[in-house]
Amino acid sequence: MSHLDDLDEYEAELELALKREYQAVFSLFRYCVLTQDATYLCNKLDVQQAVATQQGLPFFQLDLEDVWVWDKNRPTRMIPRAKVFTSGDVTIEELRGEGDEPALTAEALAERIGEPLRDDEP
Repeated sequence: MSHLDDLDEYEAELELALKREYQAVFSLFRYCVLTQDATYLCNKLDVQQAVATQQGLPFFQLDLEDVWVWDKNRPTRMIPRAKVFTSGDVTIEELRGEGDEPALTAEALAERIGEPLRDDEP
């Protein structure tokens, strides 16, 4: 097997693991946000539209909290906050109404995505 075949297999395994994780965590979030560069799941979202850029395109600032990022190359996809700036298309799907959020603990999330919860204390 060549190094390119090994790399292709590794990439395919990462992609499959990412898809499985996405399916496991999707129902835990209130919003699905799609930009031209990334896909985000989050529970809090604030969208601000700025005045048009020099090229005449609208400019959006998205403030997200309790975020899961679709990126197979990140060491962790869960982050507390993200700020996204884009002049491209933005699609926002509200997955459930306010107050319908499921109770979620770190242990439950770790179990859902199939990874052990790290215990950093000695």
